[in-house]
Amino acid sequence: MELRDAYDQISVIHAQLAATERLRGLRALPVAFSGALALLAATVQSWWIDDPQRDVTRWLSLWVGAAAISFLAAGCALAHRVRASGSRHSVANAVLALREFSPCLLAGAIVTAAVIYRAPGQLWLLPGVWQLLFGLGNLGAHRLLPAPALVVGALYFASGTTCLCEFGQDSLDPWAMGLPFAMGQLTLAGILWWSHERRTAEVRA
Repeated sequence: MELRDAYDQISVIHAQLAATERLRGLRALPVAFSGALALLAATVQSWWIDDPQRDVTRWLSLWVGAAAISFLAAGCALAHRVRASGSRHSVANAVLALREFSPCLLAGAIVTAAVIYRAPGQLWLLPGVWQLLFGLGNLGAHRLLPAPALVVGALYFASGTTCLCEFGQDSLDPWAMGLPFAMGQLTLAGILWWSHERRTAEVRA
């Protein structure tokens, strides 16, 4: 029992250390890529989908596909850096970040399915809800990100609230979602670069 108790205490200590460290495996490039992808998705919607309410499948495929590519790119980059570092704390941080963000992703999937299958006429709700949930995920993971990243979560909250309370059906405009996600991700990329990668770049220069 004493050996088991010691192992449990070590596990708790590792988890606490992971919670106090920054997620340094997340780099600026994949985050900036997701911002650029949001601009691309908004541009594609502007000429490919005239009325999202009448072409729900195409609209949903475009934005869910863009989100999936963004998460896949960020996840692969993070996994590569964590594996290369060989640090147990890096692995614990990556797992903790996934745990912090997963509830928001799950909630977004449930709300999306409910709107699509139960209330397709309320499609305009999704852009605002997605932005609010993404902001909630950013705020939930703030301990793992540089302190200024809190601004990004606040930005998503503000844009999501504006979509829900002010825009109404205009929330389906491609730029009502493309611009907030682009600005948010590009801002986060800049924060990550300044906090984690700037010194390395200056040393190499």
